[in-house]
Amino acid sequence: MTGIQFVTDEKGRKVAVQIDLKRYGALLEDFWDGLISESRRNEKGIPYEQYRANRRKRRRG
Repeated sequence: MTGIQFVTDEKGRKVAVQIDLKRYGALLEDFWDGLISESRRNEKGIPYEQYRANRRKRRRG
């Protein structure tokens, strides 16, 4: 596969992968975003108005 190389150990087992980020960077970023989203699935959210009020307070210092 162009832009992807597997690194193998002395027995020929795949131990790592090298990915051309110029070619696949956006795809890798989408994958990473999905992992982050999934890891936060059970976090409690806050109402939008509360978020907005908190942002205003932080901007005003």
